[in-house]
Amino acid sequence: MKGNNLSTKTIVAIGIGTAVFVILGRFASIPSGIPNTSIETSYAFLALMAVVFGPIAGGLIGFIGHALKDALFYGSPWWSWVIVSALVGFLIGYATRKSTVQEGVFATKQIVLFNIIQAIVQAIGWILIAPILDILIYAEPVNKVFLQGAVAAAANIVTVGVLGTILITAYAKTRTKSDSLKKEETL
Repeated sequence: MKGNNLSTKTIVAIGIGTAVFVILGRFASIPSGIPNTSIETSYAFLALMAVVFGPIAGGLIGFIGHALKDALFYGSPWWSWVIVSALVGFLIGYATRKSTVQEGVFATKQIVLFNIIQAIVQAIGWILIAPILDILIYAEPVNKVFLQGAVAAAANIVTVGVLGTILITAYAKTRTKSDSLKKEETL
């Protein structure tokens, strides 16, 4: 599923993933108390899609989903955060491209590694890149955007750490373990 070319399955996943990202971003987000910053369940789903379908799908779902959500519900995309959503999806997909989830394995070691990766990616994206782009593109106040970025990073790291791990673990359990057929043959 994670080849260099985009299969029909991956293209369909991008479309469906984008729609789900928009719906979750609109109807399954919790206000954080910080202006224009919410606790977003959509990033847990984005992480699942990036792990399963790879970096291109993850990046496109993050980019198109966030841009579409902002355009539909706020009037126009907030490009600095759209770019970071794409980056988060792409980098999680890239860093986990050799994962064993497709073979039905998402054990403790893989869970810990996944969460280290997603925490680093999100911290860089939301604490550094998003605020810097907010300042460069929109001339936003420095203290405001770094607070928003820190809150978004913390919320997304926890959301992906809990919900994303649950989603990926559940998905892995639906996959046939690569050695399960060998065990059956020896019985």
